[in-house]
Amino acid sequence: MDQNLENRIRERAYEIWAAHGCIHGQAEQHWLAAEREILAASTAALAGKPARQKKRRSPARSKTARTLALAG
Repeated sequence: MDQNLENRIRERAYEIWAAHGCIHGQAEQHWLAAEREILAASTAALAGKPARQKKRRSPARSKTARTLALAG
């Protein structure tokens, strides 16, 4: 796991633990809740980024239009 990601999860798990009264014995639940929050936020941020756009091709000309262009 990315060290930065793990640190963010650890910090959030600590915040959750503190918010629930610093009760021991629920570290795994706090970690999983923090992991879900952080990963959901990361996924949403990635989904919100604009996708790379493909180059647009010019529309194909008809055979008649190509012939007229070459004749002109």
